[in-house]
Amino acid sequence: MTQDFARLVRLRDQLKVWALEAAFPLWWTVGADHVQGGFFEKIALDGAPVEAPRRARVQPRQIYSYAVAGLLGWEGPWKQALTHGLDFYLSRYRRPDGFMRTLVAADGSPLDDTVDLYDQAFGLFGLAMAAQVLPQRTDLPRLATALRDALYATLKHPIAGFEESVPRTLPLLSNPHMHLFEASLAWIEAGGDAAWRAMADEIAELALAKFIDPVSGGLREYYDGDWNPASGVAGRIIEPGHQFEWAWLLLRWGRLAGRDDAIAAALRMIAIGEGPGVDPARGVAIFALLDDMSVHDDIARLWAQTEQIKAGVLAAQVTGDAHWWTTAANGAEALLKYLDTPVRGLWRDKLRADGTFVDEAAPASSFYHIVCAILELDRAVSARL
Repeated sequence: MTQDFARLVRLRDQLKVWALEAAFPLWWTVGADHVQGGFFEKIALDGAPVEAPRRARVQPRQIYSYAVAGLLGWEGPWKQALTHGLDFYLSRYRRPDGFMRTLVAADGSPLDDTVDLYDQAFGLFGLAMAAQVLPQRTDLPRLATALRDALYATLKHPIAGFEESVPRTLPLLSNPHMHLFEASLAWIEAGGDAAWRAMADEIAELALAKFIDPVSGGLREYYDGDWNPASGVAGRIIEPGHQFEWAWLLLRWGRLAGRDDAIAAALRMIAIGEGPGVDPARGVAIFALLDDMSVHDDIARLWAQTEQIKAGVLAAQVTGDAHWWTTAANGAEALLKYLDTPVRGLWRDKLRADGTFVDEAAPASSFYHIVCAILELDRAVSARL
């Protein structure tokens, strides 16, 4: 056992105890709305829920998080929490055409019926994990298939991938495709039909052909209507957290499809994420670089640290190179900085360049990132011990 792998085991233990003893109980007892249904958007740092309109992307993230609670061995009512989220999500967000609306009020009444690609991706992802842990819910694969078919019928891009919305809005974005990729891989693992593999293959090929800059190896964020990099600074933006997140997905797909080119591209992206993407003074992955690897935005978001963990542990498993355990351990140490809060089970979201955190409520949207990283870390460590 290498020194860094031993360090990673200790960090896994710390993170798992934090989740099981503090985070899962808190986000169920306080973070769930036990009167009107669903989950609150935020919990203030004093431990009180924050009332606000509820975004479609947050509810399936919480559904996912409580599915993972069961997998991690939380002894609390994870199935009740999961069902609580599912009931609110499917009854309040689903439109007659099968798409998910963007925003509802606290009582579930519609506020914004817009169909946003990012929101549909998270709907598919949350349903996939719910289907994996609740196999008796045979309605979930049917609902997800209907949503997937609606995407192909309505938002399909003529070259590859999908439009952001109808009517078309620009720029086109790689980020929603990353989460569609994640959802399609989750549905493959859940035993979904062959169309999920076809979706995963198409998005992987789009990433390799269009999203990844052949010069730097970094994956860009913004594109014109034909999948060329957007003009100006927007077309040069590379987010270190997304280098890790896309790498984790491409490593999974590359292993599934037998594609060494995808694995090589993923490892190159991790090197960007942990190289110029990490501020050595703070020891954290920052928000954005430009394609020449200069710093574009030095705020360090919590979620980028979780993605470093996931990319590192899978790279170590795929390649057998112990260096990647160090990558994962560094990400776990960075993540722990954000979890040091007055009320245990909450988190900070944004770390400034001067080493101070933005004083704001803990966003529920981050829980999915944290628990996914802990699950991947726990599985990787357990498999090797």
